[in-house]
Amino acid sequence: MDALDTVSLSILLGALLVLAGIMSSLVALRFGAPLLLVFLLVGMVAGEAGPGGVRFDDVRLAYTVGSVALALILFDGGLRTRFSTFRSVLAPSLTLATVGVFMTAALTAPVVVWMLGLNWLESLLVGAVVASTDAAAVFFLLHGRGLRLRPRVAATIEIESGTNDPLAIFLTILLVELLVMGDRPWPVVVASLLGQGFGGAALGLLGGRATVLALNRLALPQGLHAPFVTTAALTVFGVAQAVHASGFLAVYLAGLIVGNRPTRAHNTVIAFLDAATWLAQIAMFVLLGLLAWPERLLASGLQALAVAATLMFVARPVAVFLCLAPFRFSWRERAFISWVGLRGAVGIFLASIPLLVELPRAELYFNIGFVVVLVSLLVQGWTLAPAAKLLRIALPRAEPAPRRVELDLPGQLEQELVGYHVGTSNPYLRRKIVPSWAKPVLVVRDQRVLAAAEAGAIKPGDHIYLLAPPEKAQALDRFFVEMPPPPAPDPRLLGDFVVGAEVTLGALGEIYGLDIASADRDVTLADHVASQLGHPPHPGDVLPLGAIALVVNAEAGGRATRIGLRLADPDPEPRRGRGRRLTRLLVRIRSLARALWEA
Repeated sequence: MDALDTVSLSILLGALLVLAGIMSSLVALRFGAPLLLVFLLVGMVAGEAGPGGVRFDDVRLAYTVGSVALALILFDGGLRTRFSTFRSVLAPSLTLATVGVFMTAALTAPVVVWMLGLNWLESLLVGAVVASTDAAAVFFLLHGRGLRLRPRVAATIEIESGTNDPLAIFLTILLVELLVMGDRPWPVVVASLLGQGFGGAALGLLGGRATVLALNRLALPQGLHAPFVTTAALTVFGVAQAVHASGFLAVYLAGLIVGNRPTRAHNTVIAFLDAATWLAQIAMFVLLGLLAWPERLLASGLQALAVAATLMFVARPVAVFLCLAPFRFSWRERAFISWVGLRGAVGIFLASIPLLVELPRAELYFNIGFVVVLVSLLVQGWTLAPAAKLLRIALPRAEPAPRRVELDLPGQLEQELVGYHVGTSNPYLRRKIVPSWAKPVLVVRDQRVLAAAEAGAIKPGDHIYLLAPPEKAQALDRFFVEMPPPPAPDPRLLGDFVVGAEVTLGALGEIYGLDIASADRDVTLADHVASQLGHPPHPGDVLPLGAIALVVNAEAGGRATRIGLRLADPDPEPRRGRGRRLTRLLVRIRSLARALWEA
């Protein structure tokens, strides 16, 4: 019976710790604190050295939970990444995720040698442990703090954080093996690196395709689609790790495949993974916090602070500026990407690997990694929003997201039903503008269900339901928030956002905060494009309009029928002005040549 009581108490204690983490998140959101830091502190307070007095030294359990949590986080990150976004920033993101990780570790190592007296191999191990940015920290702080970044900057940061973990993990494990087993020939090291990378990529692509095929073909009972996808993700990760491929790369690519294919219960899977990743993060951070001893952290605190300062102010910025030099990023964008090098679960997780294999000085590596993560979450996590404002990279979110109802429609995968409450001050009610890919079908008014044509004009208090592609449903939120006209354009909708050419300039001005002359407010986009281009419109023609740009998406009979919207670059580099003017001139010449050819 004593054994049963011990198990019951362990379950109770674990549930209370997770509950404490969840409840503390409400306080953290209220004061803007990084949630991951809160979970770490909950574990430290509950630990043997804290008031809780819980004795915990099971590094293997912490490593196992951490592996599962990171796999789910990376799968969820891939699931939310659109291929169109991925392709547009593939080169800079992968450069940061590969060359940037190596450079960050190499630039951190000399400070470790000087401050801690370790040899170069041990110092490189410390640099590798803290070299990668953390997907969980980055995803949460970018979305949870209400930041709306320029699309290319946000995509670069998110994809880098999702793809640099596999390389950092490989580099750490390689250095640990070298410290345990001695020197290995460099051809063997390179072959191992390539094998893990290609193996993880192949298994991730195959696993993602198999998951999509099974999800759409199998007649699973209602409610089992999301657990099936989550389990499939962990299966891909486990298989890759078992054959010594990169499981973290495999699970990220599997999520990328699943997220960009039409699947059943897409939004149910997203919601389920939100909860699963939250619980996994809480469990992982609480366990890692339990492993930490505050007095041991203080013993090497000054050295760890020096490493953290080097990482934040020297290694990461130098790596980012050099890696992004070949790409068209302004200095403000590069400075912000440098500052968003948040460390989190990955750093502490990697720092636990030397403990797991019982390396000499393993506790020192763990303490350094732990303090670096704490400092990064405190300093960078709390200053992320001010840095974005200072560098003019983002606008703060001023409105709460509306409550969105999403319903899958059995029998097809291309559309779902998306519902919103229509308030008195939302953009849809003011101008009745929705993207061309969203079709109103139902209206609920005064307890009655009406067809869209039957309902007539939408009124405040209505509930409207629209057909939209599942991957674009979230973009509709911007039209159903309670808000005044914004002072600047909203970058979240610009990109794949398309409107009909019959929309007026005045309507766009109200939605996007554009200064439109009163005489032009009733001019349609089709008429505006025709008058400004000077030639028949062709898909791809670009026309600036204040802080946004109009892109001809489709035309018929010599008139534009659909117009896409995207941000113009608000911070052009002066030295690139001539190049941009030349680019615009070439575009006009190409459009004129095409018109002459077709004529």
